[in-house]
Amino acid sequence: MIRNTVSAFTAPSQEERESFVSLEKSPAVHAAKLASLACLNTVRIGGQEAKVGALSFPFAVAAWNLERCLFPEESAVKLRATGAPLVLLSEMDEGMARTEQRDPTAVIAGELGMNYAYGVEFLELSLGSEIERSYCRDDFNEKGFHGNALMASVALKNAFMIRLPGEAVWFNDSNEQPRIGDRCAVGAIVETEAGPLVAVSVHLESVATAAYRERQMAALMDAVESFAPGLPILIGGDLNTGNHTGGDYSTDTLFAMAEGRGFECHGGPLDQTSTRPSLITRFPDRAMKLDWFITRGLKIGESHLVSSLNDEGKPLSDHDVVVCTIEGFSA
Repeated sequence: MIRNTVSAFTAPSQEERESFVSLEKSPAVHAAKLASLACLNTVRIGGQEAKVGALSFPFAVAAWNLERCLFPEESAVKLRATGAPLVLLSEMDEGMARTEQRDPTAVIAGELGMNYAYGVEFLELSLGSEIERSYCRDDFNEKGFHGNALMASVALKNAFMIRLPGEAVWFNDSNEQPRIGDRCAVGAIVETEAGPLVAVSVHLESVATAAYRERQMAALMDAVESFAPGLPILIGGDLNTGNHTGGDYSTDTLFAMAEGRGFECHGGPLDQTSTRPSLITRFPDRAMKLDWFITRGLKIGESHLVSSLNDEGKPLSDHDVVVCTIEGFSA
């Protein structure tokens, strides 16, 4: 578990990042480079000072894969409408040409008046996919960061990042989006009127089998339980369930594993998918159920999906927002 925090990351130079592309594409080389980069082993904290000391029940939680976050201000409007004082985000750029070299996490936190913790999942070594390059005005990334965030209206205490077990699937010569890094989770302690809970924003691997994602989720649960034994746990995000079978989330074994450890799974109506075609992911038949909350020790009132379309029908992401209501702690 990574506990080091900073207010700003230092990015490797352009020359260094260019040299990383020509590194030997082996797991050992990747692991060594990942371990050597401070930006991949630190949590960035920032945002607004907490306005209240503890969350009062019931309260909403929103989890959203924002697909790079092309539209942070509009995304903040969508999140504000959920009324959620606790927000879990994934696929958040920082210093990427495709998102105008901006810091969407800081923008959204500023719009919502929240503080945040952000962890870098990948150091991107290219401008992205062919479609993403069409959004680039620059031919370089200022930083090349892409990761996950947790934000709240109350203080985020003891922020951490957990790098999930992976096989460096994005670090190879055939990939048009070469990256250093593996999937990660970002979390913190959040105070409620009934006591503290652990909130975690996670993004599991898409290019993987069900067994691969189950290992990642089990490792995350192990780390969180060791970090905060006995506390209620809220995990939320894009679990990429069913990606290996073209959309049948029920084939992912992580659900049975989680339930065997006393967790509950919530993702809105089970017959309602959470993805849609977007400006980047232009697949008219794209419809999968990837986004979930995994909880233990919490009473969940209901969960539902909120469309990622804005008022003009423009998709802000290829994922809809998944929202749940936490009514209190369970026995």
